[in-house]
Amino acid sequence: MPPRPLEIGPAGQCAARAIERLRTARGYSQRRLAARVTALGRPLTFTQLSRIERRVRRCDVDDLVAIAAALGVAPQALLHDAGTRPRSDGGAM
Repeated sequence: MPPRPLEIGPAGQCAARAIERLRTARGYSQRRLAARVTALGRPLTFTQLSRIERRVRRCDVDDLVAIAAALGVAPQALLHDAGTRPRSDGGAM
Protein backbone atom coordinates (compact mmCIF):
# COMPACT_ATOMS: atom_id res chain seq x y z
CA MET A 1 0.00 0.00 0.00
CA PRO A 2 1.55 3.36 -1.02
CA PRO A 3 1.95 5.95 1.73
CA ARG A 4 -0.79 8.56 1.97
CA PRO A 5 0.33 12.17 1.69
CA LEU A 6 -0.18 14.07 4.91
CA GLU A 7 -2.75 16.79 4.58
CA ILE A 8 -1.80 20.17 5.98
CA GLY A 9 -4.53 21.39 8.30
CA PRO A 10 -5.70 24.92 9.12
CA ALA A 11 -2.99 25.55 11.73
CA GLY A 12 -0.29 24.44 9.30
CA GLN A 13 -1.75 26.64 6.57
CA CYS A 14 -1.81 29.60 8.95
CA ALA A 15 1.78 28.97 10.08
CA ALA A 16 3.01 28.74 6.48
CA ARG A 17 1.40 32.10 5.62
CA ALA A 18 2.77 33.74 8.77
CA ILE A 19 6.30 32.41 8.19
CA GLU A 20 6.35 33.80 4.66
CA ARG A 21 4.77 37.11 5.71
CA LEU A 22 7.22 37.68 8.59
CA ARG A 23 10.24 36.50 6.58
CA THR A 24 9.54 38.95 3.77
CA ALA A 25 8.69 41.77 6.21
CA ARG A 26 12.16 41.34 7.72
CA GLY A 27 13.80 41.25 4.29
CA TYR A 28 15.10 37.71 4.72
CA SER A 29 15.51 35.38 1.79
CA GLN A 30 14.57 31.76 2.32
CA ARG A 31 18.29 30.92 2.37
CA ARG A 32 18.97 33.51 5.05
CA LEU A 33 16.11 32.38 7.28
CA ALA A 34 17.08 28.72 6.85
CA ALA A 35 20.66 29.60 7.81
CA ARG A 36 19.42 31.44 10.93
CA VAL A 37 17.29 28.44 11.93
CA THR A 38 20.24 26.09 11.37
CA ALA A 39 22.51 28.36 13.45
CA LEU A 40 20.02 27.99 16.30
CA GLY A 41 20.58 24.23 16.23
CA ARG A 42 17.67 23.05 14.07
CA PRO A 43 19.07 22.10 10.65
CA LEU A 44 16.76 23.42 7.94
CA THR A 45 17.54 23.85 4.25
CA PHE A 46 16.05 26.61 2.17
CA THR A 47 14.34 23.90 0.12
CA GLN A 48 12.60 22.58 3.24
CA LEU A 49 11.58 26.12 4.16
CA SER A 50 10.27 26.73 0.65
CA ARG A 51 8.22 23.54 0.85
CA ILE A 52 6.76 24.65 4.21
CA GLU A 53 5.82 28.07 2.79
CA ARG A 54 4.28 26.49 -0.33
CA ARG A 55 2.31 24.11 1.92
CA VAL A 56 3.94 21.04 0.42
CA ARG A 57 5.77 20.05 3.62
CA ARG A 58 4.31 19.97 7.09
CA CYS A 59 5.96 22.20 9.68
CA ASP A 60 6.53 20.13 12.81
CA VAL A 61 6.54 21.71 16.24
CA ASP A 62 10.35 21.74 16.50
CA ASP A 63 10.59 23.52 13.15
CA LEU A 64 7.90 25.98 14.24
CA VAL A 65 9.71 26.87 17.46
CA ALA A 66 13.08 27.29 15.72
CA ILE A 67 11.63 29.34 12.86
CA ALA A 68 9.83 31.59 15.34
CA ALA A 69 13.07 32.14 17.27
CA ALA A 70 14.93 32.94 14.05
CA LEU A 71 12.22 35.47 13.17
CA GLY A 72 12.28 36.96 16.67
CA VAL A 73 8.67 36.14 17.53
CA ALA A 74 6.89 33.78 19.90
CA PRO A 75 5.77 30.50 18.30
CA GLN A 76 2.16 31.52 18.95
CA ALA A 77 2.62 34.44 16.56
CA LEU A 78 3.00 31.93 13.72
CA LEU A 79 -0.26 30.24 14.65
CA HIS A 80 -2.36 33.38 14.98
CA ASP A 81 -4.18 34.18 11.76
CA ALA A 82 -4.42 37.92 11.32
CA GLY A 83 -7.84 37.38 9.77
CA THR A 84 -9.40 35.89 12.92
CA ARG A 85 -10.90 37.75 15.83
CA PRO A 86 -10.11 36.58 19.36
CA ARG A 87 -13.05 35.12 21.26
CA SER A 88 -14.04 36.47 24.63
CA ASP A 89 -12.82 33.23 26.27
CA GLY A 90 -9.28 33.80 24.86
CA GLY A 91 -9.56 31.34 21.97
CA ALA A 92 -9.59 32.12 18.29
CA MET A 93 -12.68 31.93 16.11
